[in-house]
Amino acid sequence: MARIRLTEILVGAFMVLGFVALFFLAMRVSNLSLASAENGYSLSARFDNIGSLRVRAPVSMAGVRIGRVTQIGFDQETYQAVVTMHIDAQYDQIPSDTFANIFTAGLLGEQYIGLDPGGSPDMLSAGDRIEFTQSALVLEQMIGQFLLSKAEEGGE
Repeated sequence: MARIRLTEILVGAFMVLGFVALFFLAMRVSNLSLASAENGYSLSARFDNIGSLRVRAPVSMAGVRIGRVTQIGFDQETYQAVVTMHIDAQYDQIPSDTFANIFTAGLLGEQYIGLDPGGSPDMLSAGDRIEFTQSALVLEQMIGQFLLSKAEEGGE
């Protein structure tokens, strides 16, 4: 009887560990985090086209995730997308002439912001705006431009 009870307890503990592992896997896949967003600072950038960039998309530098996108808005005066990013506190030495690009990662096409540091001795601080940006490449626009150029070549 005690042996059966011990087996039931071990199976129950194994099931609980399995559910906890699935929970953390789901959090990781959905780009959610249990960590507090209080440590760090915010930066913003303006883009002509953000493609399918989403809130909670990674912000990386040299392939290392240094933050996340926290807000996406639209400026009705300049007709640009305004992206706000939360950068982790430990990455506080980002040059002021840093370049922000929107890249596509993986086969599923998840988009993220990649930062390329400049050479300025001045550093970005909380609330600053990244001035140099490159919008997302939209596949439909690229295909359209390719077909248009081929049609013009054929017409000559």
